[in-house]
Amino acid sequence: MMIRTWILAVMTLVLLSGCGKEVEEFNKPAEYWYEKMVTAVSNGSLEKADSYYSSLQSEHVSSPFLPEATMIMAQAHMAHEEYLLSEHFLGEYIRRYATPEGREYAEFMKIKAKFLALPNPGRDQGLIDDTLKGVGEFKMNYPYSTYMPLVNSMETQLQLAKGVLNEQIAQLYERLDKPKGAIFYRSIAPVTWIDPKEIAVAKVPWYREIFEGDGSSSWYAFMIPKTRSVISMDDNESK
Repeated sequence: MMIRTWILAVMTLVLLSGCGKEVEEFNKPAEYWYEKMVTAVSNGSLEKADSYYSSLQSEHVSSPFLPEATMIMAQAHMAHEEYLLSEHFLGEYIRRYATPEGREYAEFMKIKAKFLALPNPGRDQGLIDDTLKGVGEFKMNYPYSTYMPLVNSMETQLQLAKGVLNEQIAQLYERLDKPKGAIFYRSIAPVTWIDPKEIAVAKVPWYREIFEGDGSSSWYAFMIPKTRSVISMDDNESK
């Protein structure tokens, strides 16, 4: 009697512990994985959606569900501000599934993902340049695209951000008494079609300004030693 009770207790414990874990699934139809992925996306569970997408892609390489599923995942990650993951899925869509019409839309979305990933342009000069390069390629490949007004708008904002960033770097070189550096950065891609006086520089929030400054000076400027760089000599020393 005690043995039977012990066995029942062990079986109950196993069943209860198993209920808390998700059963591993595999070898399911493509429709199954697609429906699970869409449900997870609609519930905001993108980690699960990524897992279901991986199962769909690995178990059904040639499934007609894959193009649409890939675009759904790209849009879902963009909606959740996960722009790098969105760009990854868009790249996968362009490389493997895109029709000529679908490629144009995916290329536009890729530019949009890069653009939205720049809430603080001053922190990623490389991403600004990379996005502008993508804009140039898009305008060359799709000169009559219906997305062109949006692309032009993003390009304008990126050029303005780049111009402001270059001016801030030039001002930094001036404060460090390195005029050659200031001249160089003021010569990079000048925004000649807009009067610089009409550009409203974005205000830095106070909690960022404490550490980053306002673009013209920083609270820790007095701590920077006034030493001269061996590499960056001024005009008189270089002659």
